[in-house]
This record gives sequence, structure tokens and C-alpha cells, in this order.
Amino acid sequence: MNDPRLPGLHRRGFLAAGGAASLGALALTGCGGSGDDGSDAKDGGAPKKGGRLRAAFAGGGAGETLDPHLANLFADAARAKALYDKLADYGADLSAEPRLAEKWESNKTLDRWQITLRTASFHDGSPVTAADVLYSYRRIADPEQTFRAKASLEPIDLDASRATGPRSIEFVLKRPTAEFPNVLAAFGAYIVPENATGTDFDTKPVGSGPFRFVSFTPGRSAVLRRFDDYWEGAPHLDELEFVVANEESARVNALLGGQVEYAHELNPTTARAYEGKGQIEIVRLRGSAMQAFCMKTDRPPFDDKRVREAFFLIADRKELVDGALSGAGVIGNDLFGKGYEYYTDDLPQREQDLDKARALLKQAGAEDLKVTLDTSAVAAGFTEAASIFRDQAKKAGVTIDVKMGSKDSYWADILDNGTLSCYRSGAMPIEAHISQRLLTGSTTNATKWRHKDFDALYEQAQSTRDTTERAAVYARMQRRLYAEGGFLVWGFADWIIATARTVKGVESKAPANTLHWARFDKVWLA
Repeated sequence: MNDPRLPGLHRRGFLAAGGAASLGALALTGCGGSGDDGSDAKDGGAPKKGGRLRAAFAGGGAGETLDPHLANLFADAARAKALYDKLADYGADLSAEPRLAEKWESNKTLDRWQITLRTASFHDGSPVTAADVLYSYRRIADPEQTFRAKASLEPIDLDASRATGPRSIEFVLKRPTAEFPNVLAAFGAYIVPENATGTDFDTKPVGSGPFRFVSFTPGRSAVLRRFDDYWEGAPHLDELEFVVANEESARVNALLGGQVEYAHELNPTTARAYEGKGQIEIVRLRGSAMQAFCMKTDRPPFDDKRVREAFFLIADRKELVDGALSGAGVIGNDLFGKGYEYYTDDLPQREQDLDKARALLKQAGAEDLKVTLDTSAVAAGFTEAASIFRDQAKKAGVTIDVKMGSKDSYWADILDNGTLSCYRSGAMPIEAHISQRLLTGSTTNATKWRHKDFDALYEQAQSTRDTTERAAVYARMQRRLYAEGGFLVWGFADWIIATARTVKGVESKAPANTLHWARFDKVWLA
């Protein structure tokens, strides 16, 4: 699993934005992708009530918990989404969409935000109130704890923030924050009842989500039942069971054998073997994981921007996507967030140019450059990408020594050490990517990109009320990164799910771990 400080897409795990860690508009699949409400799912007909859906995920062993503020793996996040709600969540383009928050409005200086809650109730019948929200956020921010959303909530002055009514909250911020709704949507920022304690979550969890608790055996199973009074409408399913199966082969075999109806996280080779064969349905969540090489810009040889540009030009992105991702993805253009809100898509697609790369290296006095590339089996495709890029670099006269790292410590090791490494990240808003990874004070600044003028542009964006003007500032920042940044973004990987043919209403328009990923309240059994 990734070091919790480093946002990433884990092999068994979780892709998240928000603070303490790390997760485009797409075609629908024959699995029954639908509109947001699932009412017109392809080939699925009208939604049907009833039945139990069994979903297989990789798990976390006997130490698993249903505490939504500790969600760390995909299985944790899917269970939390079924049981709880956030004030907002990320749409397909990673912009924030209202959930328990019915609306939000800022003052002119963007440092105070008024939130109005929708009418919703917890599973015990009590209403969701401003007091519950403030309790939840203060619990997450507890300095004695390491809850996932803690750093995401950092802009809020929780001592000064207050309830202004039973369903209204005034959040006082430490500084102007134009993208404050992203904070409300932060991964792990779930709303729990006031005074809910750690011991409650695994034995009698009470949320406001679409399913209510029945039973939980850590490392094995969690059974949930439809919550008829859910504010967005009761789920179609009667029951939902999460089954733990750590190995991909076990998940696929359980699906083929009829023991489960939904298998999370398949590799591209497996998906290709079954796609279109009629046994099971394959769902590809596009744009789910940035794939990159990370260059440390504060040390040789990558403290010279000519060397960084040369490496941009060494990469044959299509060969990397085809080889390392087995074609399950799209090429990148050295910027994070393809298809997301604020993404600058008017820059020329970078192509391999070995002659220009060699010329730049010569100008930089690095004609016979030797560099170590850190990689690991910690993430699918990393070792393959390293080998492919080593061979590409050789054609430009660069010798790359591929160094295999430990799966357990890789993310912590590469955050500060080395010069070049394989890197991967799940979905998050572009603003969050910048604030967490590219500012002088960012705690997960793996490229060591530290520029005061760049920091100032981020502050300018966060102080700009007009969305068009703010987008223009983000575009300036991205053009700078495209020209001389430390992330060589070569691709964006699909996240792959398989379902039984009876499963309908599975959404495929959004990247993994956004609002419509694992929306089991919108799924039905035909």
C-alpha cells in the first residue's frame, strides 16, 4: 500500500485527493451504463427492485474498519460511500457537486462560506444537522489522529466556524479559497452523527447513506440493507454485500462461478480475455490514473530544465501506453488531469523527437548522461514502463539504470530520495494536485518544484471569484509546467471493473472514486 503521505493509486488500494493522502466524459458500456439516476441504462430496461448484489474487492485483512474517516482502500471507500454521505463529491470532470450540502455561497473575499444542508436523515431517523457536520470535521481535524481528510480541511478555522441554524453553517477560512467546495468533497470527509465514537463504527455504524448496517466481519464481509428514507431515493437493491478477495484471480473466478456479481479491479490482460465474449461485462473507467515519470527538479541532472525537456522528448507515449498499460488508457501530455475541470487542452501534443532531445542534452553538457530510474511492483505497469523508457532513452544516448524498490516503502522512498522515478496518481481536482504537490510548502511535492512566483499564481487563482478568470490563471500555471515541470505524464490508465450480465446501472462516465464510482444505490439486477 502507498505511503499515506503520498497521493496515489495503490495496487490493492485507494486513490484519493484531499489532504493526508492520496483519487472525462466517457462512452457508456454494455454493462448498463446509465444517466446519473440509472433510469435509462443501456440494454437494462427499467430498474427493478430487490435482490442482493455481492461485490468483491481487495481488502485490508483483520484490521479493516467501517470508520469512514479512516477509509484507506477502495473497499473502505466503497463501504463508506454506501453507509455515509459527504457535503459534496466529485463529478466526472472532478468539479464539486452538492450532496448533503444543498447549496453554498461565499462572501466577496472568499474567506467565509455559508453552507445550507438539504433535508436528510440518519439511519436512526434523526436529522442531519449543522452540529453533526461541525462534529465530523472537528473529529477529522483532531491533531491526535491521522484521519485521511485532515489536510484537506486545513483551510478551515474550525474554532471560528459555527452553526447559524439547524441546517446552516458558516465556515470561516484562514485565507481566500475559491475552490472551497473541493474541500467539502474531499476524500474521507464523511458526515457522522454528533458524538459518534470509534467503537461505534464497526458494531453499530449510523450514517445517512443509501444503505444501513446489518453485519461486518473485518477482512471477510460486510452486509448492508436498503435505507428506504434515503434523501436521494431508496436503492433498487434490497441488500449489498462486500466480499473480500485480495487476488484478482479469486475475484474473477468468483464472478465466473456465480459467487459474486461485481468484481473490482481487473488488469488489462484479464479484461481483454473476457471482453465481448458474453460471459461477463467489462466496464472501463477512463482517466482514472495519471501515469508519469517524476523528475526531481532540485538536483542534478534535472535541475537543468533543458534536461527535463529532453526527457519529455525522449518518451514515446503510445509505446508506453500500449506496452505498460496493455493499451488500457490514453496518452498524456505532461500535465495532470486530462478531461478534468480547468485542464489546458490547447497545448500541442508532445511527440518523441530524439534529435532535439540529443541537442538539448548536448547544450546542457549531459551528452553521456547516466541516471537511475526507481521503480517497483507496487503498481501495475511500473516495471514495464521503466523497461520501455530505458530502451527509448538509449536511442537518445542516455543510459538508464532501472532500480527495483520495495513495494512496502516505495512511495516514502521516492518522495525525497533519488532523481527519477515511476509515479502514479488517482483522480483529484487539478487545484488539489497543484496545492498538494507543486507548491513550495506542499507535503507531497515529489518533483521538488518550488517557485515563489508559481505559489503566487495559485494564491491569485484562489482569490479570483470569476470562474473564467480563475481558469486563465490555472492555464498559465499549466503552460509553465508543460514547458519545464518535473512530471513527465505519459498516460492516463483505465480502471477496470467486471460484472455479471444481470447487473445493470453501473456508471462508466467518471474516473474511479468519484461520485458515480461504486454507486450501488443506482445498480439493479435484471
